[in-house]
Amino acid sequence: MSLDQETFQLLKATVQRFVQERLVPAEDLVEEHDEVPEDIVADMKELGLFGLSIPEEYGGIGLSMAQECEVVYELGRTALAFRSVAGTNIGIGSQGILMDGTAEQKAEYLPRIASGELIISFALTEPDAGSDAASLKARAVADGDDYLISGTKRFITNAPRAGAFTLMARTGGAGAGGISAFIVPAGLPGLTLGKADKKMGQRGTRTCDVNLDSVRVPAANIIGGVPGQGFKTAMKVLDRGRLHLSALSCGMADRILHESIVYAQQRKQFGQRIGDFQLIQAMLADSQAELLAAWALVQSAARAYDTKPMGAHDPEISMQASCAKMFSTEMVGRVADRGVQIHGGSGYMNEYKVERFYRDVRLLRLYEGTTQIQQLVIGKHLMRFAGNA
Repeated sequence: MSLDQETFQLLKATVQRFVQERLVPAEDLVEEHDEVPEDIVADMKELGLFGLSIPEEYGGIGLSMAQECEVVYELGRTALAFRSVAGTNIGIGSQGILMDGTAEQKAEYLPRIASGELIISFALTEPDAGSDAASLKARAVADGDDYLISGTKRFITNAPRAGAFTLMARTGGAGAGGISAFIVPAGLPGLTLGKADKKMGQRGTRTCDVNLDSVRVPAANIIGGVPGQGFKTAMKVLDRGRLHLSALSCGMADRILHESIVYAQQRKQFGQRIGDFQLIQAMLADSQAELLAAWALVQSAARAYDTKPMGAHDPEISMQASCAKMFSTEMVGRVADRGVQIHGGSGYMNEYKVERFYRDVRLLRLYEGTTQIQQLVIGKHLMRFAGNA
């Protein structure tokens, strides 16, 4: 699944122009009002940004993982809230349906997800189940041809915008094998949203709790039609999501480095540009080298991802995705820290964008698996498989 190279380059150039001419000028507006303007959301739908990863047969653009990473890199060069609007449709919200859904589920939901008509969110995290996803408590109890779902989901991205959720709930006993993945429409009786979360950064993104009180969902809404497969679906989805976030991190590091270089060229101290001082150049050099290293890793892992059949689980590729996610999200944190340092006192003031980007990128090391979870994935893989090489 990929676009031919000529068409892809046209798409990428269009996204680059959209970022520079439409999104970057609106960054201050988003920061001030904590909202992505609806006319920009409409333009994103028109460009097809909600269907980047969905095959053309379902109305999407059908990018390969490597191509998606290139486009997401460009989207990372502006406020992260813009990418977040479409992020769950591109990734964790839709991919479970695409990978494991029935033919009927794909036909019903994917075209509307790809067009942006339907915003779909991924509801896994709970108040007592984050990194330990297999311990979730939301329960789905069979009742005739339906299930009654009760529980609370926490920090759910795009929940206030969502028309449906890819939602994990326990249909069986303890552990991963008792978890099922449901498609849950947002308007069902008993489903309510909590108050909007107030976050450290990423203003303009929308997250909140999703509360379920005996929400009646047809058994036909279990992704793939088979109970007990939800945890496997979630883990497969996260491989692609982690590579997506890795590319996003590289794009934002590129933007922060650019802001730092411009400031170093303009700011003068002791009668010369601060960028002419070797210690400033050293920080710029470290950021450039780390960015190039991270981007090379992301591209390599994305190409490896594209070699496996869709929906198949490959432990080696999962390990590579975790390496990319760990290294790139930690990298952008260091680049942001250097960006503030290069700006000096001005870097702590909100009139300079490195201050907000410094706050924004902190989240990248947390969602879709913290850095420590990535370390566990990598370490366990090495202990299990490295000796067989």
